[in-house]
Amino acid sequence: MTEWTSCGGCAAKWGANLLKDLVDDLAAGATPTIDPALLVGLAPFDDAAVYQVSDDVALVSTTDFFPPLVDDPDDFGAIAAANACSDVFAMGGRVVMAVNIAAFPENFPTEAITQIFAAASQVVAQAGGSVAGGHTIRNPEPIFGLAVQGVVHPQKIFRKGGAVAGDVALMSKPLGTGLTLANGSPSDKAEAIAGMRRLNRVASEQLQQLGDAVHGVTDVTGYGLAGHGWEMAQRSGVQLVLRASWLRAYAGAREAAQAGVRTGGDPRNRAYVAEHFSFDATTTDDSSVALCMDPQTSGGLLAAVTREAAEKLLR
Repeated sequence: MTEWTSCGGCAAKWGANLLKDLVDDLAAGATPTIDPALLVGLAPFDDAAVYQVSDDVALVSTTDFFPPLVDDPDDFGAIAAANACSDVFAMGGRVVMAVNIAAFPENFPTEAITQIFAAASQVVAQAGGSVAGGHTIRNPEPIFGLAVQGVVHPQKIFRKGGAVAGDVALMSKPLGTGLTLANGSPSDKAEAIAGMRRLNRVASEQLQQLGDAVHGVTDVTGYGLAGHGWEMAQRSGVQLVLRASWLRAYAGAREAAQAGVRTGGDPRNRAYVAEHFSFDATTTDDSSVALCMDPQTSGGLLAAVTREAAEKLLR
């Protein structure tokens, strides 16, 4: 399926600087909200919108879609669904339902579309929800994703901001999906695909059990660990310190980076964090930096938690 598209997965996202300018313009020009029930919206933006409907229930609403980054329709549908559900988990919520967002060329194999839809439905079910409908249009390039609705307690929402000095940053998945898919062996790619199919549900539920010890959460996707990590740090008023030896990577990702492979989103992500990201050249080479810049598709949750909570979680 990748032959149908020029760029797949979350690497197809707009550059973060362009999107930030757009969102800032929208927020500046929008009529100030007078609805106190909108707990999370455009300003400050987060991984999903949240709207309170009762004292103990708030709706979590998000959408994600992209062109295929793999050739197997089942993998594509599963990865797209796991990626779309991730924003709900990043907000501390549980998935309730989803609707498909699909665009395909008229001559795209219908059996492949059926496989994509079926795999997505299975993953949404694993997330705790149901696919309740959708919308499909004609398009020169195939695109698939979902709009996902979840629920969360209004007082237990995870947000990007809130990290404090001394917190430990944890990630629920390895890095390097883009690098591995670009240059990995078949077995390397199979490992990365399995990781992308995996939901962040368990990671979110484990974080929820830590209560107030969790200070900030986001999911790492198209802007890489560097971009999403900087957003969390900037929102929290702290610095995020990374060590090359701490970075877990999918098989083949480091080797690809060391060989000079760079994915299409790498330069855009470097531009996004250029004024905020620095590294010690005596202890860190550019291949480790490339891991941080690599666009992740269905990446892990990045959480800032107390040191005590981190030790408890990692036992």
